[in-house]
Amino acid sequence: MISDATEQNDILRESAREFAEAEIGPHVMKWDEAQHFPLELVPKMGELGMMGAIAPPELGGAGLSYPEYVVLIEELSRVDGSIGLFAAAHNSLCTNHICVFGTEKQKQRYVPELASGRAIGAWGITEAGSGSDAGSMQTTAVRAGDHYVLNGAKHFTTNASVASVYVIMALTAKREISAFIIERGTQGLSIGGKENKLGMRASDTASVILEDCRVPVDCLLGTEGSAFSDCMQILDGGRISIAALAVGMAQGAYEQALKYSKERKQFGSAISEFQAIRFKLADMATEIEAARLLTQRAATLKQAGKRTTKESSMAKLYASEVAVRVANEAVQIHGGYGFIKDFPVEKFYRDVKLCTIGEGTSEIQRMIVAREILR
Repeated sequence: MISDATEQNDILRESAREFAEAEIGPHVMKWDEAQHFPLELVPKMGELGMMGAIAPPELGGAGLSYPEYVVLIEELSRVDGSIGLFAAAHNSLCTNHICVFGTEKQKQRYVPELASGRAIGAWGITEAGSGSDAGSMQTTAVRAGDHYVLNGAKHFTTNASVASVYVIMALTAKREISAFIIERGTQGLSIGGKENKLGMRASDTASVILEDCRVPVDCLLGTEGSAFSDCMQILDGGRISIAALAVGMAQGAYEQALKYSKERKQFGSAISEFQAIRFKLADMATEIEAARLLTQRAATLKQAGKRTTKESSMAKLYASEVAVRVANEAVQIHGGYGFIKDFPVEKFYRDVKLCTIGEGTSEIQRMIVAREILR
């Protein structure tokens, strides 16, 4: 018997897939080659609830469950990982951080704008010398009366150039990490050059620079000094969305390889008739399904209010590495055609690698899983 939740997921998957194939699919390579972030897509995503996917309805959000949100990110990423990454960073990092730890005033001020797509969110924690080691952060926020003065820079910030709301981490008293909401246009905040990336080229990535950036004390998000533990909680959800991103891109690469294997003929037969190709396809399909189930398990536990540190890291680790393997095999099945830009697997091959790096490298995920199972 099919549950209502399964039916709802199927409806959402079909709707998201139709949107992605119609509104994103025709433009993927043009956006990639031009490194163009499609601002024109944002209002459409806002109308469909994609910009406020997990935000509560009372704040203008779609109120999707985490399992439903996973389906959304997966379907966007199946067509273009850059758009999946944009949606994931906006929803599960910036907007969700405000939803979970913001004051009522902060929620009312920012979440409806973010959920509608009238505002785009960015979340900054990584620095030039502080990636996996958040304790090496150098950005500071010094209290000065009824303001904080921030100095420093955040690197590799997704959506940095196009965002209008930033959640930025900085060191406050006692070298404890605190979070701040900063609006675009605030004096002292500027954006560095856009990164010229290997993959995910339509996703906007740049530095956020803070030079004597003064923000009122009511821009503090959460309590002073609490942001490290707050961020770890937000990243538990963020890693689920990166797992979904990886599953979606793996699915897209696999489908292209499956289609090509039925069309490409060698020695008088479609290459899908050859055992070597069949075994590749079987392994790809099996690993994708396993990654999808791990991701949905983590999402289901998250929705139930459980602590998902181990499960989120397991899903992110496995799904991201599966995506790399699947994209590699998809290129191999295409042969020489897999190495040229006329075939989508070339882009999937470049894009998937980021999933093993962003929001905690595979090495960090293994450390987290090991720590959790050895508690």
